[in-house]
Amino acid sequence: MSSLPAIDELRLSGVLPSPKGVALAVMELCQDETATLDDVARVVMTDPALSGKLIRHANAASMGGRPVVSVGEAVRRLGLGPVKQLSLGFSLVDQYGEGACEGFDYQAFWSHSLLAGLAMQRLARNNGMGPPDDLFACGLFSRIGRLALATAYPEAYAEILAATDLRDASALAAAERLRLQIDHNQLAAAMLADWGFPPALIDPVEYHEAIDSGRFDAGSRGLQICESLRLAVCIADLGQVDESARHALVPDLMCVAGRVGLDEEELGELLDPLIGQWHEWGEILNVPTHQLPSFAQIASAPPPRAEVTADGASLRILLVDDDESSRELIGKMLVDSCGHEVQLAADGRSALAMAVDSRPQVVITDWLMPAMDGLELTRALRATEWGQVIYVVMLTGAGTEAQVEAAFTEGVDDYLNKPVGEVELRARLRAAWRYVKLHDEWERDRAQLKRIASELAVSNRKLEQAALTDALTGLPNRRAGMSLLEQAWSVSRRGDQPLSLMMVDVDRFKAINDAHGHAGGDAALTAVATTLRAEARKDDWVCRVGGEEFLVICPNTPLPAAARTAERLRLAVRKLAVAVGDRSVAVTVSIGLAGREPLTQDADSLVRDADKALYAAKHAGRNRCCLVRGGKTHLGPA
Repeated sequence: MSSLPAIDELRLSGVLPSPKGVALAVMELCQDETATLDDVARVVMTDPALSGKLIRHANAASMGGRPVVSVGEAVRRLGLGPVKQLSLGFSLVDQYGEGACEGFDYQAFWSHSLLAGLAMQRLARNNGMGPPDDLFACGLFSRIGRLALATAYPEAYAEILAATDLRDASALAAAERLRLQIDHNQLAAAMLADWGFPPALIDPVEYHEAIDSGRFDAGSRGLQICESLRLAVCIADLGQVDESARHALVPDLMCVAGRVGLDEEELGELLDPLIGQWHEWGEILNVPTHQLPSFAQIASAPPPRAEVTADGASLRILLVDDDESSRELIGKMLVDSCGHEVQLAADGRSALAMAVDSRPQVVITDWLMPAMDGLELTRALRATEWGQVIYVVMLTGAGTEAQVEAAFTEGVDDYLNKPVGEVELRARLRAAWRYVKLHDEWERDRAQLKRIASELAVSNRKLEQAALTDALTGLPNRRAGMSLLEQAWSVSRRGDQPLSLMMVDVDRFKAINDAHGHAGGDAALTAVATTLRAEARKDDWVCRVGGEEFLVICPNTPLPAAARTAERLRLAVRKLAVAVGDRSVAVTVSIGLAGREPLTQDADSLVRDADKALYAAKHAGRNRCCLVRGGKTHLGPA
């Protein structure tokens, strides 16, 4: 993470967005090692609006089950870290709904941030990359650096925005560094660090717009979060543009989705219900949202077509000339005689601002103009990604060969001598039209290549997933289970949250195999796996880690609650009657439980404790639960 003098100056200036009131008190309390969840709940209860939002979020996060009705219960269910992050987010949304920076759309910023946060939360539930509430905060604050720069430097940032396309994140960051010696990603990372966010969330925020710069290890959780955040931001981009612009975003969106293993159908299944959730939270937070068609409709919509004229397709032309009579004469020829769509500008600076909004295909600009001349305008256009493909025609009164050569070196594509004749203008624009047509065809080819790349990425991701999935039961295998346990252990240690673990073993499985063959054994294992997954809580992870052994990871779950769940699982399996041919086979399981305790050294120690409890359950007669607490085993009912 970068450490620049500009960051320290901003920190000392006191102008960066920061929480106030109850949210600030919650953050300060979370830094107190002696503070309890009940202490935090009492502070939250002093703000009825924040209380309602946290209860609503806790119920949404629970994905079913008994509803949360009190602040204390919401705080306990969410945990200390998420409560701090959510309080911070809700506080900033309330405080910074508007501001002094002209050109910065504060409402659109929060609309985008909210959708990105919700997308990250849903992605976390789908792929298990981390706690959904933590990942919601990661998405919500992914662009907080932009708000911070608009707040700290309202006038300078307004000028940056006027000359830069917000959809070109790399160009915006480059312009920020040039003008302010810091970019929004660096500043966002510094702010999240100051707010106590873990590095696992900070690094993806800093590098999601340039993932290769982050040096994430292949297959690492950091890379998974970073790529998922990039997808969440792309989804949020889709929610901020009109129908004509959506088509251009789909290829990149599909390519990014492919990197996290989602094909077009799966992306639609994720995105379509997400929009409804966005509308609901938009009403709660007073943030604007927009209606979107289904993703299938967006992806299958044909590209917008230009009207065809006698000279080919109608072109979007920006004409720049400080001479009013010349500007009107050429503009009239372009519209009346050539049938093109024309915008007029009197100088280079206003033309650049128009180009950012309208994205012209052709710019016809006078050479000599006050403030910003034609060559300076050309350089500014070529400095942006979208401006590199604009066809630039220079108007000149009497240019020397050296001047014309210099103009082409700066990026000019063609030139016209003044006064401009209609025949010559038509001829030069035919060349521009051919260039635009070739570029459009190239874009279509590129979109097709991106779709192919997306499909390949999905295939590779599915192969990776297959390597982590048990072929018989469809559950995560031992390799995946150990990885999930390490993640759960890390979250538990960092947030001081409980963590429980179950080792489940099918009783007398060899006897089932011997009596009914491998088909009977497979049927028994499949039935047990299905029952465990159906009866476990939605936030628990069920894995097959051996021949007849299963692992159940219970995040944010104290041992007594896990013991009740284990007993429910045991009873559900005991009721099974597995059909093998024309016979019915009874199946039972033994379950050993352990929970993270102050003296538990690591995740492996937790597994050893659960194994110890499982051995005790087997030794006591099977078909029973046993737990380890304080190093001693305690049997449950048979």
